[in-house]
Amino acid sequence: MKLNERSVAHYATCDSPADHAGFLRKRVERHHHHAHHHHATSYQRRWFVLKGNLLFYFEERESREPVGLVVLEGCTVELCEAAEEFAFAIRFDDAGARAYVLVADGQAAMEAWVKALSRASFDYMRLVVRELEKQLEEACKSLAACRKSPRRSSSSGRKRHLSNPALLPLQEKPAVLENGYSTWGSGGGVPTGSASPGLSPAMPESPVSPETACFSKLHSWYGQEIAALRREWQERQKRGHP
Repeated sequence: MKLNERSVAHYATCDSPADHAGFLRKRVERHHHHAHHHHATSYQRRWFVLKGNLLFYFEERESREPVGLVVLEGCTVELCEAAEEFAFAIRFDDAGARAYVLVADGQAAMEAWVKALSRASFDYMRLVVRELEKQLEEACKSLAACRKSPRRSSSSGRKRHLSNPALLPLQEKPAVLENGYSTWGSGGGVPTGSASPGLSPAMPESPVSPETACFSKLHSWYGQEIAALRREWQERQKRGHP
């Protein structure tokens, strides 16, 4: 993979937020060309910055240019057995590819780095996006089902409401005659007097709308009619008409 060094260096030090950053010790193996090809192992303390799937490392925290870069694709991050405690390794799938052995300052730092590096690759992000798309699709289906359910119950509830004669709209209730007066007129609830023409104009219109079965309003309205009937009966008694 060819990378533009200038662009990469700018991205490493620009103001874009880092996904993780901190000091790690990086293992360095030096080959001594003696008869037995002795390998000397040492560790360099470097400042690491993770941005996306790019792991930069600097000589110092204040350095303006990285001294190295690890592209976190086609690799695994795992704990490793090493002489140093809190060590982990970045190993690539390609045979013969270099492995990066890093050492953190403590258990918590090591776990945070392993988690961050394991989630940095595009392969991981692709899996996350697929899972989120699946969850979103299931959530949309559930929401659609919930939106349909109340409408069905509402319509069935209205059918049951209309099938019960006691719950019919008020204007559909039949007129009942008591003492020659209609206690509930079929023409919108305005009582009409058949025995005393003078009573109807004095009666107020019903405050109950055809779609509202409010008991308190209904009770008040009937109470006014009863009071008017009682006054008329008292007037008849005074006139000597029992």
